[in-house]
Amino acid sequence: MKRINGKVLVLGLLATTAINTAALAQTAAPASTEPEAFALEEIVVTAQRRSENLQKVAIAITALDPAQLEAKAVVQMADLQSASPSLSITNAGQTQSVNIRGIGLASNSPNATAGVATYVDGLFQPPIVQFNSFYDLAGVEVLRGPQGTLVGSNSTGGAIFLTSRSPELGSQNGYATASYGTDNNYAVEAATGAPISDTMALRVAGFMRGHDSYYKDTGPFHNKAGKLDEKGGRVGLLHQTDGFQALLKVQFNDMQTGGYAYQPIPGTYFASYAPRDRESLSFDTPTSHRERAFITSLELKKTFANDILLRSVSGYQSKTINSLDDIDGSQAPARLGGEIVWDYYANEKQYSQELNLISPEEDRFNWILGGYFQRNDIDVRIHETAGGFPTHITPQNKRTTTGLFAQGNYHLTEKVELQLGGRYSHYKTDGKGDVVIGAGIPGFPPGGLPVTDLSGSYKETVYTGKANVNFYLDDDNLLYVFAARGYKPGGFNSTESTFSPETVWDYEAGWKSTLFAGHIRTQLAAFYNDYSNFQFDILNTATGQAGIQNITDATIKGFEAQLEGQFGDFKFDGGLSFVDSELKGGVGYVNTRPLPPGTLGAQCPPGAPSAPPVCFNYTPFQAVTKAGPNLYSPRWSGNIGAQYTFKLDERTTLVPRLNYAYLGSRYSYIGYSPISDRLSAYGLLSGRITLNRDSWRVELYATNLTDKSYVSGMASSSSNQFYGPPREVGIRVGVEF
Repeated sequence: MKRINGKVLVLGLLATTAINTAALAQTAAPASTEPEAFALEEIVVTAQRRSENLQKVAIAITALDPAQLEAKAVVQMADLQSASPSLSITNAGQTQSVNIRGIGLASNSPNATAGVATYVDGLFQPPIVQFNSFYDLAGVEVLRGPQGTLVGSNSTGGAIFLTSRSPELGSQNGYATASYGTDNNYAVEAATGAPISDTMALRVAGFMRGHDSYYKDTGPFHNKAGKLDEKGGRVGLLHQTDGFQALLKVQFNDMQTGGYAYQPIPGTYFASYAPRDRESLSFDTPTSHRERAFITSLELKKTFANDILLRSVSGYQSKTINSLDDIDGSQAPARLGGEIVWDYYANEKQYSQELNLISPEEDRFNWILGGYFQRNDIDVRIHETAGGFPTHITPQNKRTTTGLFAQGNYHLTEKVELQLGGRYSHYKTDGKGDVVIGAGIPGFPPGGLPVTDLSGSYKETVYTGKANVNFYLDDDNLLYVFAARGYKPGGFNSTESTFSPETVWDYEAGWKSTLFAGHIRTQLAAFYNDYSNFQFDILNTATGQAGIQNITDATIKGFEAQLEGQFGDFKFDGGLSFVDSELKGGVGYVNTRPLPPGTLGAQCPPGAPSAPPVCFNYTPFQAVTKAGPNLYSPRWSGNIGAQYTFKLDERTTLVPRLNYAYLGSRYSYIGYSPISDRLSAYGLLSGRITLNRDSWRVELYATNLTDKSYVSGMASSSSNQFYGPPREVGIRVGVEF
C-alpha cells in the first residue's frame, strides 16, 4: 500500500511539473476571453509584514482564505496537516507536536520551546493551549522552512500565521451558522461588524462547539473523556484617520474535554491492560481537562509623508491548563504499578512588543527594520500519586527574548532581485523548582524529601538570516534560490545541566507559476537542510528525572508541490511532499517505553534490587539509538480536493465537494520500534454538498467518510496513544448579511 501511495504522489508531482513546463510556452499567447470570475482570484499574504501576492513571495507557503478553510474541513490547528504539504500536527497531550519538514517540537518539557512558530493576530503563541477551534478567520498562512529573519527564534521548521477578521469602516456585514451531527456534534458561530462613526468600527464574533465522547469508559467512574464543551469570543475595535490606524482585539477561549481519551501503547508496560477496541477506555481514576486562553493585541500603524510605515504590535496573553489524568491509562492494580494519577496545572503569561519601520514596496530598494521583546512567565505544578505515594513537581521559569532584525530587497534589474536579511537574537531564561517525594508518608520528612533541584539559568546570543536571489521570468513565473539559517533556543534542566540551541541551514530552490490566463497556480520547491543539536528528553539515571539533551544531528531533503485551478464552475486543488530525513544514531539512552510510569527514583547501587520510588535498576532498559527518520516526519504526505458548481437558477447553486488527505507513517520516539513508536500511515476522505440560495446555504457534510480507525498521537507525558475521531455526518445551515 505504501508503494502505491508513493507512486500516486510522484505522478501528481510529475503532472504538476509537466503543467509548468508546458505552460511556459503559452505565456505569451492571447488572454482567454472567458469572464475573469471563472479564473482564480489573487491570494494576498502578510507574513512578511506587507500585503503581497502569494505568487510573488519567494517562500513555500500554503495560504487559505475562509472559503478554503471551510471547503477543506479545517476547523482547528490539527486539521491544517490535511491542507498543507510537509506539515505534521500530532496530539501529544498537554501540547501538540507541530513539525514542518521533520522539524519542530518533540518534547513536553516546560524548558523546551517550539520549533514551528504559531502567531495569532501578530502575537507569538506559547506551545500550550493550541487545540482551540477556528472561527471568524480572515486567513491562515503556513510558511515552510526556517524564518530566521522576520520571525526569529522558534521557527526552525517554519511558521503558521492565523489572522482573524477585522472591523471595516463603511461596511456592515456578518454571518451566522449552526450545525448538528452524529455523536451530538453541534456548533453555533456568528459574527457581525459595523461602523460606529466615520473613523471607528466594531466587530464581535463568538462560537460554541461540542460533542459527546467517542468512547465508553468501562472503569468505575464512567468518565466522559474526550467529550467536548468549547466556547469563545472576540471583540475588535478599529480607529482610522488619515495616516494612522489603531486595531485592538480581545479574545477568550474556554475548552473542557472530560480528560484525555487515550489507551496504553502496544509494547509498553500497561499494554496488556488496554481495551480491545478503539471505542473503549479503561480508567480507574476520575479524569477532567480544561484549557483557557485570554489574548489581547493592539496594532498601531502610522504612515509618514514619504510613505514609510511605522508599525507597533503589543500583546498580552494568559493560558491555563487544569487536568486530572490517569497516567497508566488502565485499571492495573497498584501492586503492579498502576493507579497513577496526575493533577496537572500549567499557566503561561506572555508580554510582547514588536516595532517595524517599513519602506514603500514600489521602490527599487525596499526594506524592513524591526525590534522585538517577549517575556514569558511559566508556572507548572504537578501532583502525582502512584498507588497512594505522592510526588510533587513544581518548575517555575521566566524567559526573555529580544531581537533586532533587518531585511532589504534590491532589484538588480527589472527581473532579478537580491534579498538579504539578518537578525540578532538574545535569549535568557532562569527558573526554580523541586521534585519532592513522600510528603505525608511515614518515614519521610513532613514536607517530603527533595530529590531533584529544578533551578537553573541559561542565556545565549544567536545570529540568523537569509540570502535570496529571485528571478521574475515574467509576470506569471518566479524562480528563486536561497540559503537561510534558523534556530530554536537552548535552556537548562537544573543548575548542573544545560542544553544548546538547535540550528538549521536550509538550502532551497522554488518555482511559482500562474498559468493558462490565471486558471492555474502552482508552487514547486526542493530543499536540503543541515540540522544540528536535536533536542530530546532523556532520562537521567542519577536523578530518575528526564531532561532535555542535544542528542544528535540530522539531514533533511525533499520536495513539495502545490496546485490550484479553476476552469468555469470546476475547482480543484492539491499538495504533496516527499521528505527524506535521517537522524544520526549512536546515542546512549534509557528506553522509557517499557518502563513503568511514575516516580521510580535514581539508579540503585550495584546489587541492590529495584525499590521505587527510592531507586530503580535502569540497566535492562539502556540502549543505543540507531539512525532513523526525524520524529513526526512522514516520508510522503499529500492532499487533493475538487468541487463543481451546478447552477440551478439565477439565485440557486448546488456545490458538491470531495477531499482526500494522506499522511505517511511517522515515529514519535528515538527507539524506532515498529510496535510502540510508530504512527501508521492513514488517509482520510471528507465531503460535503452545499445548496446556496441568495445569502442562505444548507450543507450536508461528512468527515472521515470511511470511518477509518487511526492513531492520531502519543502522549509525551505517558505511554498512551490517542485515536482520531470517527466518521461524523451532519447538516449545517448558514446565512450572510
